[in-house]
Amino acid sequence: MKILTEADLRSACLTGKVREYSVEPGTYVTPLAREFLKDRKITLTEKKNVQEMPREPVVNRGAATYRDASTGITYAEKPEHMTHLRGNLLVEKTHPRIALRGALDSFQAELLETQFLFAEAGRTPIAEALEDILSYVRAILGAEVQDRLLEDQKLFEMDAEQIRDFSHHIPERLGIPHPVLNYRMGEPVLLLNRLRTQIRECELAAVSAFGSERQDLVQALNRLSSAIYILMCREIARQKEGKE
Repeated sequence: MKILTEADLRSACLTGKVREYSVEPGTYVTPLAREFLKDRKITLTEKKNVQEMPREPVVNRGAATYRDASTGITYAEKPEHMTHLRGNLLVEKTHPRIALRGALDSFQAELLETQFLFAEAGRTPIAEALEDILSYVRAILGAEVQDRLLEDQKLFEMDAEQIRDFSHHIPERLGIPHPVLNYRMGEPVLLLNRLRTQIRECELAAVSAFGSERQDLVQALNRLSSAIYILMCREIARQKEGKE
């Protein structure tokens, strides 16, 4: 499913002469995007599914092939200080959405290293649990890059609401209080806690990039934080029970 956001409309550089804006069937238009169009008295319509005639291939003869998503300025070559938002749309590398992608990339790097350490230590179950986290992060990144809604996914065989409920009821579920961390809890707990804090930073980056427009991504990142918290608490409970 495609998503139309306020940022998309601003990057389209709509002039005062535009009175109608068409979207593909099934496109999700965010509330802020609808308000943007309404304020400018632009009617939102849905394109009809009409079979197009085959077109001749487009040949680049030196014409502009890139467009600045913020200003509409076109370029024949991509400037070094800019990067792809999607397709041929460019933004500066400091753009909030690019910062979010960078944060998610850094998190994946940290997660993979942590996963390796657990696997090397023979902690296969927790390494496999982190594979669930990794798959979820990659799904989030894909939904952001492709401007589509994130599909519902499960973590540790739990949906988003079950993850939230579990993380809020650690004493009842695991028989331990919500932990106050210290270094004596050992490397496994501290590694997981670092992942938890890093995914929190990704959540803040998502809010900075989208505000209230992509609640699907923000909620997913929040649930990931809760999921890692659950793993951390399970490790603490395992230590208290003296299990290997």
